[in-house]
This record gives sequence, C-alpha cells and structure tokens, in this order.
Amino acid sequence: MRIDMQLITATVLSLGGLILLFCGIFIDPQGQIHETLLVAFGETATFAGALFGIDYVYKKKK
Repeated sequence: MRIDMQLITATVLSLGGLILLFCGIFIDPQGQIHETLLVAFGETATFAGALFGIDYVYKKKK
C-alpha cells in the first residue's frame, strides 16, 4: 500500500512539474505569477518525483 502511494506521488509530481515547466516556458504570463516561478517549481517537482521513482524501483527489487 505504501509503495503504491509512493509511485502515485512520484508520477503526479513528475507530470505536474513537467506541465509547469511547459507553461513557464511557452505560455505568456497573463496574471501575477511570473514564469520563472513556474519553471523553478516545475523543476523542483520533477526532481522530487524522480527521486521518489528511483526509490520505488530500488524498494521493488528487494
């Protein structure tokens, strides 16, 4: 159960981070959120998702 939740969290963080990276780079800002903030959070979320995913793979091998 915990491993499945970790995989779901890793997937959501990675996809969310990639979506924010895309939005920060290719979409003109319409409101108050600056594109560098979207890019920074997108990179952080993608990195966190990757770490969760790597941890999941090594726990699954045991």
